[in-house]
Amino acid sequence: MKEDVMSVEGKIKEGAGYIKEEMNEHGKDPKSLRKAQEGRDLRNEGRMEDGKPPKTSKPGTGH
Repeated sequence: MKEDVMSVEGKIKEGAGYIKEEMNEHGKDPKSLRKAQEGRDLRNEGRMEDGKPPKTSKPGTGH
């Protein structure tokens, strides 16, 4: 059984990015869209630090 081991820093970045992305993904104004993308970028930074592939879909698409 393979266990995924994530660094604490990677988990925090991915979690914080997820929250920021989710909070802003449904806004239609440029500020909300920018914040959603910032959240996605932070989320991906944490994922890549832990050897996971980055999320490539557009924020707010549910993937």
